[in-house]
Amino acid sequence: MNWNQIEGKWKEVKGAVKEKWGKLTDNDLDVIAGKRDNLVGKLQQRYGITKEEAEKQTDRWVEVVIVEEHVAHR
Repeated sequence: MNWNQIEGKWKEVKGAVKEKWGKLTDNDLDVIAGKRDNLVGKLQQRYGITKEEAEKQTDRWVEVVIVEEHVAHR
């Protein structure tokens, strides 16, 4: 799954995002709307981390989602 797919499936994916990053509000998730840059910005804001750390966490999360999706389709 890439960011275009995440954006397209945002309603399905945002529950997993909130599970991963519990400090994000429902309003945050609506603002993020599947956009990577918006997620990174909200992570910086809510968790007080650097942009680089937020990007790293986001990329790791996407890797997990890709693996889980691959396993689910076997």
